[in-house]
Amino acid sequence: MVDLKVEWKPRDENTVFNKPTERLDGIEKASGFAKYSTDFTGDGSLHARLLTSPHAHAKIKSIDVEPAKSVHGVRGVYVFPQRAPEGDTLYEINWEGEVIVAVAAETPAQAAQGVKAINIEYEVLEHFVDEADLEAAERMDRSIPGRRVSVDGDEDQLENLLKTDAPVHHQGRYGIHTITHCCLEPHGSTCSWNGDDKLDVELSTQNVSGTGGQFAGAPEIGIDAANVTVHCDYIGGGFGSKFAADEWGIACAILAKQTGKRVQLHLDRGTELKIAGTRPSAFADVTIAAYEDGTIAAWDSHHWGTNGIKGGTVSQVPYVFQPGHSRVRTTGLVTNTGPTRAWRAPNHPQACALTCTAIDDLAAKLEMDPLDLFMKNVGLATGSQSQNPVEVYTGEMEVAERLMDWKAKWKGRGQWDDNGWKRGLGMALHTWGGRAGGGSCTIKVHPDGTIETFAGTQDLGTGTRTCIAQVVAETFGVPLATVRVNIGSSKYPQSGASGGSTTIGGVSGPHRRAALDALGKIFDKVAAKYNVDATQLAAKDGMIVNGDAEVCSWQQAASLVGPMGLEVMGEGPKDDGLTADGAGGVQMVDLSVDPETGRVKINKYVAVQDIGTIVNHQLAKSQVLGAMIQCISYGLSEERIMDNASGRFINANLRDYKLPRLGDIGELVVEFYEPDSQYNKGVVGLGEPPVISGGAAISNAVANAIGVRVPTIPLTPKRILDALANA
Repeated sequence: MVDLKVEWKPRDENTVFNKPTERLDGIEKASGFAKYSTDFTGDGSLHARLLTSPHAHAKIKSIDVEPAKSVHGVRGVYVFPQRAPEGDTLYEINWEGEVIVAVAAETPAQAAQGVKAINIEYEVLEHFVDEADLEAAERMDRSIPGRRVSVDGDEDQLENLLKTDAPVHHQGRYGIHTITHCCLEPHGSTCSWNGDDKLDVELSTQNVSGTGGQFAGAPEIGIDAANVTVHCDYIGGGFGSKFAADEWGIACAILAKQTGKRVQLHLDRGTELKIAGTRPSAFADVTIAAYEDGTIAAWDSHHWGTNGIKGGTVSQVPYVFQPGHSRVRTTGLVTNTGPTRAWRAPNHPQACALTCTAIDDLAAKLEMDPLDLFMKNVGLATGSQSQNPVEVYTGEMEVAERLMDWKAKWKGRGQWDDNGWKRGLGMALHTWGGRAGGGSCTIKVHPDGTIETFAGTQDLGTGTRTCIAQVVAETFGVPLATVRVNIGSSKYPQSGASGGSTTIGGVSGPHRRAALDALGKIFDKVAAKYNVDATQLAAKDGMIVNGDAEVCSWQQAASLVGPMGLEVMGEGPKDDGLTADGAGGVQMVDLSVDPETGRVKINKYVAVQDIGTIVNHQLAKSQVLGAMIQCISYGLSEERIMDNASGRFINANLRDYKLPRLGDIGELVVEFYEPDSQYNKGVVGLGEPPVISGGAAISNAVANAIGVRVPTIPLTPKRILDALANA
């Protein structure tokens, strides 16, 4: 059998792969024909609502659900495990919104009425929710010192550099507040049973292959994992928060069995914001020692923050730039706030915000252009680009400078007046891994030439279906329309969860390997029939060719597989060059600030990004654009606001949880850094990296505009006005 080399084609030979291509499911989504987990209802379906805690910290003294069962239309009531008191043991609630009871009824209104009918008594306990107040946390015994203490280099030399040996020192306090997951489609599922032991789940999930066992293994379900089918054709956002069945998903399945009906349970918007997961906060006191030419000599920081009741905090500081001497101390704050979950590039945006803002302030102290300071210290860059960070970051900064026209625009802090507004530039760098996730697939070539693929992956809206089709179509030399992509079912070959920018490598590698394997088998059959050398054959433009000579059409070749077709499995990741890891990027922002109101207007925002071999430039650009909008959101307005007096999340709605509108975005420019060294590198994930450095770049641009650092992100009008007043 001919053994085709496992690699991507040379760039100039691609016709479908590595090309901008529209989403195959774009029309379904735009027209409303795409079905999400909320759409799988019908006659007789029940709707579930949740009773959640109004208190940040309390114990449940009693629950009486009998009144709910008497409400017209209510068909099922489920008390979550351990919530009901058992003797002297009372369940302790640790954040507002924690789920207690689920009620299923014929209509959403009846379910809500059932929830209201429940009688519940709480013993309210002392709470603490101020994630920024380290001193208060220490007074209340809500701090965990020494969660991380690390020293790089000789500590005595570090101390000398921080005191006298380095001539320039900068000290500052920086912070970035918690934000919460705000998926367009809230967390939830629609569950139904086939008999007593077969469960079908329409789940909004990033983990189609991995959640069936979570349902099956729940003590109150207890069926074989093989008897659970999880299905997710489309998902309205996940961003790292939808890997689990979740206890409300288990509740939905239990209510469906209890009632014998299909049940739909999705979090309402307020509950979604409170309990579906947060990105933790981070605050830091930073000292940097440097030489007069801008070379960073030492870093010392103490930082704190919270991931909720566990008391963890961000620790990846300093970020990207690693001086020869550094010391990092952390303190976790234990707060009665909703739990954290992975949020697009976990902890990287916070680490970048704490690091790149401090470096920008060092540049201001040295009266240097920060671009020159970043360039000066690029040799300190480490992380996922550690193999060639100087080359990559230098190239990306040069591209970003050109696109922004940075050198022509740059002025010192507070020196750029623009018709009554203050204008400024800011920049930051980031890094990410992006290694391919584990996965498998089946490719079936039918005798009529059509091709089907099967994989238990999911499309988060980023174009996974389209990219799979491009990989397969390019390999077989056929149009995209020839390939039918089947994903979104736990009954398909197992694929990894979509998180950590692992999906594109996790699907493109296995599909390329399987397609090459199948193509080799078909070449053998063509060689036997047409008396040609199989090792000299290629598939191109719907034909099988031998050099410049056409041997047969693709359909003729496919007919040789026989009436049952040809099935081949593909797996990954493998160390064969199809995929890689390590992504970096540079972002620059040009913005204006109204010094009278504190309002910020984005003028131009540039993102330069490397991701190795790009499968689809159009979809990759869409990924980056979405990330840039999220950066504007958390950079300027988005934050969880907790009320210290009541312990409540007081802006848990889309009126007060401020997300950007179209007019807040400005001009967005995306450029991929893609020299031959990147194309030949292999596919690297993109989901995380472009959402990392935008917040820091925006903060630096505001500081450049108004002449003073606004220490905490998001840079709301009030914080900007306060910084100006205190300058």
